[in-house]
Amino acid sequence: MADDFATITQKRMTGGLRIDNLEGKNIHIDPGPGALIRSYQFGLNPRRLDLILVSHSHTDHYTDAEVLIEAMTRGMTRNKGTVIGSLSVIKGYKDWGPCISKYHLTKTENIILEEGDSIKIDNIKITATKTIHGDPTCIGFKFQTPKITISYTSDTAYFNELGSYHHGADVLIASVIRPDNEHIRGHMCSDDFKLLIEEVKPKLAIMTHLGMKMIFNDPDGEALRLQKETDTRVVAARDGMCIDLEHLTDHQLTLDDYSYRRPR
Repeated sequence: MADDFATITQKRMTGGLRIDNLEGKNIHIDPGPGALIRSYQFGLNPRRLDLILVSHSHTDHYTDAEVLIEAMTRGMTRNKGTVIGSLSVIKGYKDWGPCISKYHLTKTENIILEEGDSIKIDNIKITATKTIHGDPTCIGFKFQTPKITISYTSDTAYFNELGSYHHGADVLIASVIRPDNEHIRGHMCSDDFKLLIEEVKPKLAIMTHLGMKMIFNDPDGEALRLQKETDTRVVAARDGMCIDLEHLTDHQLTLDDYSYRRPR
């Protein structure tokens, strides 16, 4: 996932991220441009999706939502799956959205979440986390299961209470658009992410939604710097990256236990 300029240049892929087999559910989060074709490219079947989550009404987060719904519902021939989104995504809010047509919502369960709202889908509790971003209804997502907690900030500026919304996360995934202390409105930079990591204390922290300055400024080097400064495993997302989270259920995880692979 990348920022607007990376999106329009496709310097990085912009299909969002996918969590597979979380308590038996396959989840696609923020399916921006290319989500469908990249799913097939990396061996992921969009017809096997159970949930599609869209955090807010910016094109790099929702563009492929409708076509993924069509895949999930087998060409709109079955009632299947759940779509979860912010108010702007599903119903629209002032100048924002809606991003998904009424037609595409007819074959799925549709849930609007606002800051602090929680729902339970089988053994997964999904909570909407607060953001400060251009779309005022933007939310992050926190997934809690009996085995693991995964938290995703979506796009947000850093604010003092941000860590409390992601407290307890084993895996913290954050939109980190710029390196060092280079701030841009409505987004975090690396130094902001460092503060968040120190507050949340995850086992694994992942930077995504990298901006052009980050992409050309050695994101792996930024991740390594944050790792050394926080004593937490920090990774800069790469196109097609696949991370096996199975070992994170072991609460004795050390920095040496982490590995990732790229899909074939």
